[in-house]
Amino acid sequence: MPPVRSRRAEYTESTRDAVLDCAATLFCEKGYGSTSLDEVAAAARVTKGAIYHHFANKAAVMTALIDRLERAGHDRLHARFVELSATTDPATAGLAVIDEFLLMCSDPVYGGLVFREAPIALGWQAWRACEEEYAIVLIRNVLHEMERAGTIPGPVTGTLVSMVFGMLGTTGQLLAETAESERPRVRDELRATYVAFLAGLALGGS
Repeated sequence: MPPVRSRRAEYTESTRDAVLDCAATLFCEKGYGSTSLDEVAAAARVTKGAIYHHFANKAAVMTALIDRLERAGHDRLHARFVELSATTDPATAGLAVIDEFLLMCSDPVYGGLVFREAPIALGWQAWRACEEEYAIVLIRNVLHEMERAGTIPGPVTGTLVSMVFGMLGTTGQLLAETAESERPRVRDELRATYVAFLAGLALGGS
């Protein structure tokens, strides 16, 4: 049996989650730079001291928030790839992962925070490191599966992985900055670009 958690531990975790939930809402609505920790505390119905119990500063709140979003996003994309890989070829599964990613980036919370607010809040290097922690392994795994299936030529180099990582980052930023009414069109154009890119990789082995 898992250990029984104390009421205090449950309260501590719920407080942290409430702070992150309210910070996500405020950062999306007002922007990271225009949101104070006092506002986050008021929205979460906790004291500012309670926030500092969990986070050193506002940047630490954003870091934890992005980590939570990216962990959930990685799990969602990985599960999608594993699910489809059982019934179809890696190229089709990989394209489905891209479709899922495009939808994620169109979400105002994920796209707005991860690709619009976080680079400003954390700085480019810290933001990129956070993105790499979750994205690089998934990208490499998908490409290796495509290589093993003969869909693309090998070897899968670090240069290729980094290039795909850069493409996905630019994709996220583009969708985050696109008006909501225009996102379906931009998603379709981006998808067509990825289809052409994957086809080009396949031709490289012919």
